[in-house]
Amino acid sequence: MKRLLALLLICAANAAQAVDYVSVAEPVAILYDAPSLKAKKLFVVNRYMPFEQVVTLENWTKVRDHSGGMYWVEKKALSNKKYVFALNPLVDVYATPDTSATHVFQVKQQVALEVLESTGTGWIKVRHMDGDVGYVRSTDVWGQ
Repeated sequence: MKRLLALLLICAANAAQAVDYVSVAEPVAILYDAPSLKAKKLFVVNRYMPFEQVVTLENWTKVRDHSGGMYWVEKKALSNKKYVFALNPLVDVYATPDTSATHVFQVKQQVALEVLESTGTGWIKVRHMDGDVGYVRSTDVWGQ
């Protein structure tokens, strides 16, 4: 019984930990299959690409992308600045956190948006790289 209780407490503690997201801070970053410059290079990604941070070593971070893929990236290429990117072919950005509000703009799939505020109501206040600000539904984006 004590073992079961201990296991449940560990699981609850792990579930309570917030997911930590990072984004690419440099113009491009290389994703590797291991934490070494000699490892196999898998992909090159652009600035602002959000990732879930899984493991952090001295100079490397293991990250997960929106599809669940796991990669290693040099820590110096990452930032704690929050960005999300559009999951759907077109994502509407509204003037207020309401689908009946005025459309401010639309973004295409995988376009990055800077996170300004999470409302806690299923909406995220974001800024487009051109300066436009609005709200997106959290279900329409990934990385926050």
